[in-house]
Amino acid sequence: MTGRLVVVSGPSGVGKGTVIAELLRRRPDLWLSVSTTTRPPRPGEQDGREYFFVSEEEFNQIVDDGGFLEWARYAGNLYGTQKQPVTQRTNSGTSVLLEIDLAGARQIRRNDPDALLVFISPPDEEELARRLRGRGTETSDVTKDRLARAKDEIAASSEFDRVLVNSEVSATADQLLAWCESSGV
Repeated sequence: MTGRLVVVSGPSGVGKGTVIAELLRRRPDLWLSVSTTTRPPRPGEQDGREYFFVSEEEFNQIVDDGGFLEWARYAGNLYGTQKQPVTQRTNSGTSVLLEIDLAGARQIRRNDPDALLVFISPPDEEELARRLRGRGTETSDVTKDRLARAKDEIAASSEFDRVLVNSEVSATADQLLAWCESSGV
């Protein structure tokens, strides 16, 4: 039996990571893929836990070697999902969660039509702005860019199999869990 890919996408600051953490608490049999990025670590982040942090040169070498399932530039940095660990898990029957952006989700949809794609949406634009500013991890220019990009991402949410509004983490995780289970994950 082959595991499935479950793609979780949505704007920066919408709470994807928090919802995924709650889903994993309830379903420890799922595996969360750790993305590779060229952005510098934020305070408290560890290489191999939140991301694999690499130089742009290292990232481009992985691209040239065909080592990514998907990759994209986001907010000035490169992000990607390495093929080998994901394929190893799915081939052994484990379903894999990918937390990726819209461009990555589109690449996964083209390359794996059996993947399940869920879009996590904010309750409204004001709440998303509050969450982004509350993180305190980006400059005001980066936050402004992320909010502008969020409008385009939300407009593309119809490309996903399921759209969940993250008003409250537990309820959103309940909905995601129910959908995964009804989809055979």
